[in-house]
Amino acid sequence: MNIGLFTDTYFPQISGVATSIQTLKNALEDRGHSVFIFTTTDPHLPKGAIEPNVFRVASVPFVSFTDRRIAFRGVFQATKIAKEVQLDIVHTQTEFSMGMIGKYVAKSLNIPAIHTYHTNYEDYLHYVLNGHLLKPYHVKQFIKAYLHSMQGVIAPSEQTEKTLKGYGVKTPMRIISTGVDLNSINENPKRNVRQDLGLSEDDIILLTLSRVAPEKKIDQLIESMPQIIKKIPQVKLVIAGDGPAMEDLKSLTRELNLTHQVIFSGNVEHSDVGNYYRMANLFVSASDTETQGLTYIEALAAGTPCVVFKTDYTEEIFDKPELGRIFKTQDEMRREIIELLNKKEFSIPQDVLDKTLNKVTAASFGENVEKFYEDAINDLKTNEVKNDKN
Repeated sequence: MNIGLFTDTYFPQISGVATSIQTLKNALEDRGHSVFIFTTTDPHLPKGAIEPNVFRVASVPFVSFTDRRIAFRGVFQATKIAKEVQLDIVHTQTEFSMGMIGKYVAKSLNIPAIHTYHTNYEDYLHYVLNGHLLKPYHVKQFIKAYLHSMQGVIAPSEQTEKTLKGYGVKTPMRIISTGVDLNSINENPKRNVRQDLGLSEDDIILLTLSRVAPEKKIDQLIESMPQIIKKIPQVKLVIAGDGPAMEDLKSLTRELNLTHQVIFSGNVEHSDVGNYYRMANLFVSASDTETQGLTYIEALAAGTPCVVFKTDYTEEIFDKPELGRIFKTQDEMRREIIELLNKKEFSIPQDVLDKTLNKVTAASFGENVEKFYEDAINDLKTNEVKNDKN
């Protein structure tokens, strides 16, 4: 198949969506398909960079979310390219500019369009005029309208499926967990991140790695540090990533006199995240907005136990105590961290780890998505035959 992935977010932007798209691209190519990325321009892309099968259209920063991009033209350019490469299916990864372009391309070429719903936008309304302009009702109407007439939608978790069904979405839906490229986590050149960050081998390291934004609730982790340190004095917290909440979190760190115990590493290239996970004793995420949480799986792939917010998805993944703990409140998070640190259970038995990771490999991800593509193509052909008979 010739597959077109349409996305507003792609490398060099660092996000779970960009990682998911690259993982899917590689997995589908490993299965013999040709994959073409249709995305936005990016000022951080090195001048003259060669990106095979990546097509970029003119874009500007997204309002109130300036590290993300939105295309302001490119419909006819994308349609022309899609015809030239003879796309068999369009797979949109955004509901905004490139998603709209993808839907137009699919209709123009009379090929199926399916969509992956990555983000629960009700958790992000504060980015648009501090939540005064858009309400949950608007999200429901927008998503329902966007998915209307598409041949399928992928929900990365049961939680996402429930959300979409609650919106009244009738589009054929399938739960397909985003896979993790285990090789990329564990086969890249290893470096001593502790040494680079000025940490000793005796330090006990908590790691959180994500976009540094208010919805990630990193402030709750920082606020918990004084009590954690009282119990385990050698604990330090590494905050890996960058984003709009950075200055507020640094200010909070100073207010709590934690400048020696909380380390901000800045952005981490995806090729380097495995080194960060491996240097940590525990991976911690206080975020309650994750539709799936690829960082949890990446941390496990590196052999690092986790403490993460409780959802349907994390309950399913963290079904063995050796993998880590789940929590609902800030107090529970702090207690679980202290308990695990006191037990010094920083390794996961290989048999337990293998069983968990087998569910979420990049290979199974590619296989499941490929099957959905085939079903969407067949369904479209069947509907065309029915319409012709009528």
